[in-house]
Amino acid sequence: MAAVLQDSFQVELFDAPLGAEILGLDLNRPLPQRDFQRIHKAHLDHHLLVFRDQRITPQQQVDFSRRFGPLQIHVLRNFQLPSHPEVLIISNIIENGKPLGLGDAGHFWHSDLSYKETPSLGSMLHAQELPLEGGDTLFANMHLAYDTLPAALRHAVQGARAEHSYLAQYEELRRRSPFRPALTQAQIDEVKPVEHPVARTHPETGRKALFVSEHFTTRIVGLPEDESRALLAELFAHSVKPGHVYRHRWAPHDLVFWDNRSLMHLAGGTPDHLRRKLYRTTIEGDVPF
Repeated sequence: MAAVLQDSFQVELFDAPLGAEILGLDLNRPLPQRDFQRIHKAHLDHHLLVFRDQRITPQQQVDFSRRFGPLQIHVLRNFQLPSHPEVLIISNIIENGKPLGLGDAGHFWHSDLSYKETPSLGSMLHAQELPLEGGDTLFANMHLAYDTLPAALRHAVQGARAEHSYLAQYEELRRRSPFRPALTQAQIDEVKPVEHPVARTHPETGRKALFVSEHFTTRIVGLPEDESRALLAELFAHSVKPGHVYRHRWAPHDLVFWDNRSLMHLAGGTPDHLRRKLYRTTIEGDVPF
């Protein structure tokens, strides 16, 4: 039987500094290359896409994610979906005394896997269980942050490089939550610190974006510690000004796909007594330049 292809879908922009909603698309059905190309362009143009009411399986999420590139496996293997190691469970649910997923993911502003030599191109997050209140995710447009830098800050970041480390806030998170296990030496070796440009160039659009975050960026290379700390504090504060930020309020079965080369994100917080569970896939990117 011949596959029934998708009808034409719409891209509706948000009244926000980033983001668009894809209307009229069902990812259960075959996605022809021409429609995939439209989605790819919309993702580059708007940095974040929301696909509403997508009742897809983890395998379908993995398959759709792989159309954009190879997938990356998170260093915390204990929060993988057992049947799909490419899927990281993001959840505050604790069952039989053990956390089901990574419940404090996104506690600090960050870009996923910026601590890797090849950071993430983008992430897809698919809602499985949502709380009745809270659970929002905030996104900051790092192109806009770069474009609006005051002259002195713009001069300070030209040619500058910064160190990123997965361990930067790890012990702080371990002290405050049950979700962070002690890392083995093999895991620590897997996430050795790396250096990236403070202002990176998007490999597909050529646009400049700030590429530092309070979660993973530890220092500006070559600056004295006090100067490095002061510069990073200014960049962090500027990046997340209200005019740069979109707040996503989740609806059942939302699939959100964002560009980690263009955005940072932050978990808005969920009351401890309310259940929240999402599945994340992460697509490998390029070495920043």
